[in-house]
Amino acid sequence: MILDLIRVGQSARGTFGVLRFGAIPFVLTLERPWQDNEPNVSCIPPGRYQCARVRSHKFGNTFEVQHVPGRTDVLFHRGNTTEDTKGCILVGEEFSGTWDKPMIVSSDRGFLEFTALLKGVNTFELQVMDAPPVTHIPVLA
Repeated sequence: MILDLIRVGQSARGTFGVLRFGAIPFVLTLERPWQDNEPNVSCIPPGRYQCARVRSHKFGNTFEVQHVPGRTDVLFHRGNTTEDTKGCILVGEEFSGTWDKPMIVSSDRGFLEFTALLKGVNTFELQVMDAPPVTHIPVLA
């Protein structure tokens, strides 16, 4: 099984993405901003990763993104703001918040959807990619 994490926006306030199975987007993601892949403060670099089912003392049954250069314990878990993660990938259903404090909400529902898709799966491949840059903004009449 392969899941795509397509990052649709990045700023000093966070890294925002869509998790997709095949052609179907099914949950949203929030990560820390890019900080040169520094543990606990940065999102992970784009690339292909193996993910394995783990039992976290803090987050319960989840998946760990493995073999991230210089990093360990990169998990998928519930959370709403970048303060809820130390370099992990938060899962939710909606983007929300304010310009100064963007967030994702309905994290419990999003995480349940994520785990339901992966029921009976012990490993999957994760393709992390940045969305292509916007070259122009269409003018709406």
